[in-house]
Amino acid sequence: SGATVKVQSTPPQFHFGQSNKTPEFLQKFPLGKVPAFEGDDGFCVFESNAIAHYVSNDELRGSSKVAAAQVIQWMSFADSEIVPPASTWVFPTLGIMQYNKQATEHAKEEVKKVLGVLDLHLQTRTFLVGERVTLADIAVVCSLLWLYKQVLEPSFRQLYVNVNRWFVTCVNQPQFKAVLGEVKLCEKMAQFDAKKFAELQPKKEAPKKEKSTKEQKQQEKKQDKKKEEKKATAEEEMDESDQLPRSPNPRTPSPTCPRGSFIMDEFKRKYSNEDTLTVALPYFWEHFDKEGWSIWYGEYKYPDELTQTFMSCNLISGMFQRLDKLRKTGFASVILFGSNNDSSISGIWVFRGQDLAFELRV
Repeated sequence: SGATVKVQSTPPQFHFGQSNKTPEFLQKFPLGKVPAFEGDDGFCVFESNAIAHYVSNDELRGSSKVAAAQVIQWMSFADSEIVPPASTWVFPTLGIMQYNKQATEHAKEEVKKVLGVLDLHLQTRTFLVGERVTLADIAVVCSLLWLYKQVLEPSFRQLYVNVNRWFVTCVNQPQFKAVLGEVKLCEKMAQFDAKKFAELQPKKEAPKKEKSTKEQKQQEKKQDKKKEEKKATAEEEMDESDQLPRSPNPRTPSPTCPRGSFIMDEFKRKYSNEDTLTVALPYFWEHFDKEGWSIWYGEYKYPDELTQTFMSCNLISGMFQRLDKLRKTGFASVILFGSNNDSSISGIWVFRGQDLAFELRV
């Protein structure tokens, strides 16, 4: 469009998580989200599509009323249909999100679906709307960019000839290259990068280590107590939940009701090694003992505090680590929904007994 835009996205001009939380920033952009745009005249607007619309020209927005509506359609399509599955599939390969096999496989199917829609639409078209590049092409190309760079290997993308042709045409336009640089298409599908993910983990866990140094004496006392309990216990083969009533620990989250007919370990083996929908879930409902076990639904109460998705994943992982004593008597599936600065956490919990396995603090 020829608009002159000054971008401030790196220190010292901008520190994500700090600069966007200052009173001055929040006064202009109440949600504290980025990207955010402020014009020389003081006009402020947030959300990437709105910013793109503002700095573009009539040609990019659509030359007619019909074309303008189609441009908005494809921009919305990119946000709602491409970005969610693309993030689920690609983020683990970049090490910024934990890998979940079932979620990734579902994301792959969703990506196939959207590529199929695009391929059919582009069968007789050079660009998504009209005969020239519009905001529709810009939005959809940017949404597909990391898919093409990370996971859409030749064998996967070969079915979508029209999409490939259109994508390559767009990214080789001078205006695209000026921002994206040289785009190299994926040659081999990237996999979950556990090393990168592990490197990001300690940054979140570091404060906890500082706290643990203050509690070393308490931990040593707990270890001594455990040693004494082991000496006094004759039945070492019993699981943790059976031992707890004999040596109660108020900080150990575990129900004390009798063991029911449902064998949690058997279900977990099914869940880990078999398909969830066709094997694990049918097994669960067939063997579930509603008298001896209970099912709970939970939501994270402070979604406005969730920022980066990888940090939220660390939050979930840390919670599971602290509830390690529930391995024998509990099960949970907790999922992070959404994207950076716009996400929520909810999950399903299964506990032995009819009460919560731990006390909720309000």
